[in-house]
Amino acid sequence: MSVAHISWISGPVLRARALGPFRLREAVHVGSRGLLGEVIRIQGDEIVAQVYEDTTGLRPGVAVTGSGFLLGITLGPALLGRIFDGLLRPRADASTHYVEPGMKAEAPLEFDFTPRLRAGEYARGGSVLGEVVNHAGTRQSCLVPPDAEGEVLTIQAPGRYPDNLPLSTLRAVDGSSRAIAMSHFWPVREPRPVAKWLPSDEPLVTGQRILDSLFPVALGGKAAIPGGFGTGKTVLLEALAKSCSADVIVYVGCGERGNEMAGVLDEFPRLADPRTGRPLMERTVIIANTSNMPVAAREASIYSAVTVAEYFRDQGLQVALLVDSTSRWAEALREVSVRFGELPSEGGYPPYLSSRIAEFYERAAKVTTLAGSTGSVTVLGSISPPSGDFSEPVTSHTKRQVRSFWALDVKRAQSRFFPAINPLQSYSEDSLDLESWWAKVYADLPPDGPAAGDEWLALRRRFLTLLDEQARLERMARIIGKDALPARQQLILFCAELVNEGFLRQSAFSETDLYCGPQRQARMMRSLARFIEEAEAALARGVSYEAIAAMAIVRPLERMGEDITESNVQAFADLAQRMDSEFAGLTPSPGAKREA
Repeated sequence: MSVAHISWISGPVLRARALGPFRLREAVHVGSRGLLGEVIRIQGDEIVAQVYEDTTGLRPGVAVTGSGFLLGITLGPALLGRIFDGLLRPRADASTHYVEPGMKAEAPLEFDFTPRLRAGEYARGGSVLGEVVNHAGTRQSCLVPPDAEGEVLTIQAPGRYPDNLPLSTLRAVDGSSRAIAMSHFWPVREPRPVAKWLPSDEPLVTGQRILDSLFPVALGGKAAIPGGFGTGKTVLLEALAKSCSADVIVYVGCGERGNEMAGVLDEFPRLADPRTGRPLMERTVIIANTSNMPVAAREASIYSAVTVAEYFRDQGLQVALLVDSTSRWAEALREVSVRFGELPSEGGYPPYLSSRIAEFYERAAKVTTLAGSTGSVTVLGSISPPSGDFSEPVTSHTKRQVRSFWALDVKRAQSRFFPAINPLQSYSEDSLDLESWWAKVYADLPPDGPAAGDEWLALRRRFLTLLDEQARLERMARIIGKDALPARQQLILFCAELVNEGFLRQSAFSETDLYCGPQRQARMMRSLARFIEEAEAALARGVSYEAIAAMAIVRPLERMGEDITESNVQAFADLAQRMDSEFAGLTPSPGAKREA
């Protein structure tokens, strides 16, 4: 182990004179408490390191010891259902309620192990060594580390073992041997290797209508959720964690306020998984790095999280990585950069901000794993732009990397419209790739008029066009008054408001409306599109706008999300029949016909 001695320190940044060789990104331990740090620059015999823990009390002359390894974490079956800090240390142990400076890894946990390899077989990196059953009864795969391979010399019989106990020995081609345990170490800044990158033609189903039907994100894709203060970013991410179709949820509170994270930590262990009825925490990993924790640790927390997500992806699972928020991660980069004495770029951020954002989001993918299965990591990152300004550096650089952009709007949030996603500022580049998937959803529905292969795209386009027309007409109505508009334009405003209330508004606190599956979304879109078509036809044949707006069917359409459950398929057929009956009963008005 190499040793250095501190010559200068400022906050989380220190310089030290090295008495032996160090390498870039090497993990170091500082002082008698063994504070964790990382070498980020080497200049001759001087190293510059950032420390991820509270540096109070450190002074020149204190020893800095190299570990010989890159900054990394231990991955294994003990992760699921747990809460960690940004360095993947448990939130607390039996002796304290806090993560203490210098805290080391906890004692190994025991799991029931069943081998999947036999002596004499050749194991490649990423192969399944065996399976374990964790404390919740969930089966997980134990993987051979991606950087190890060789002939299996020995492997333990089925039984209960500590997760750090070597269970197998591999002999490489050069004759060297390596012991393999249930858990293994991996550097957080190094992406885990895969066999093949795959295109995605399947969405991550979020259960949020405005996202799935209008702005979907592909499985293995990446989405940004920018929004000013109070627009509901955290609530939306929590709703996605509760209801999205991923097998494993990795939730990161990066620099969030302590009271918000306290709410998350209190609520998640009590939530029921809608799939199984069991606690949702059984398939969740929470990484809590609050704003009162050392600022440099924020920078490491999202790398720890994405490495955890890749580990579960390599088991053939679909993983959703929810980051709240990347802005506070970028602020940590800025603060540490200032202490390095680096020249700032736009907004005071370091000039490498764009490349760091790209490195992070590029780790989202759908892949063929080294073991031959298919897994994915979908990254959903929130952004907190100052004053809701989407032109600021973090938002603008992130837009270049993501394919789905879910813009939260302050005005919508202030009017208590949630999720407060602005449909005119949001977009999804994945929508065309997901057309065939949605076509199958619509094909499975009961026939409702002539079938069309691109029905979802057509309905999506119609809704977005209608909302765009609404914004244009509202600007005009503010000048001349809504009542002065022609009947057709008043009907456009009415139908757009019906789409907003009946489809885009969704309550995160309603048991019925919290989650809306793809088939229910498709039926709701069809019902609203049917109303719009029949309303336009009624107006064209002389029915007054006032008569259409006063129809009794309007209220049930507005409350579809709350009143019609996932399993109540017949309700949509009854709604369509009632709609047809009411429109058939409307009588033309000559005055309205001339006005139209």
